[in-house]
Amino acid sequence: MNHDSYSDVYIRDILVRHRVIAMVGASPKPSRPSYFVLKYLLARDFDVVPVNPGHARKELLGQEIFGMLGDFGRPIDIVDIFRKADAALAITQDAIAIRATVVWMQLGVRNDEAAALAEAAGLKVVMNRCPKIEYGRLSGEIGWAGVNSRVLSSKRPLLNNKGVQKRALRPAN
Repeated sequence: MNHDSYSDVYIRDILVRHRVIAMVGASPKPSRPSYFVLKYLLARDFDVVPVNPGHARKELLGQEIFGMLGDFGRPIDIVDIFRKADAALAITQDAIAIRATVVWMQLGVRNDEAAALAEAAGLKVVMNRCPKIEYGRLSGEIGWAGVNSRVLSSKRPLLNNKGVQKRALRPAN
């Protein structure tokens, strides 16, 4: 796979079909990007599991923080890596061990060795992308702020009881 360019169909499929995300490197500090990505994804009805050994057993936005990927007792779909690129290989090995289906490396995180290992184990890989940005772009939500999302739609967004867009992404036909 070419990890310099992903098709919208590939990203959309991941975000529509995989709803449980373990965010490795989640921070309880509201000024950190991982905090507002976690908050955004929770508001879009994703089940987000914060993972941070320095804050294990504490709570973040109503979610228990786990120390390691293996500590969570249910299946994880996406392992979202909010750590430096040199940590991605070990996290990817853990993702394979817990039978995750996707390894997603955040903006600025690229580790080709980790990607090759994940793909050899049958996992999908996304590098140097943010699920918050991709969800907003593909759902058309980012267009509300005047940003060109390169996605056209005449459909109105579905809103949850908080007035936030929910499950707006649908599988590509």
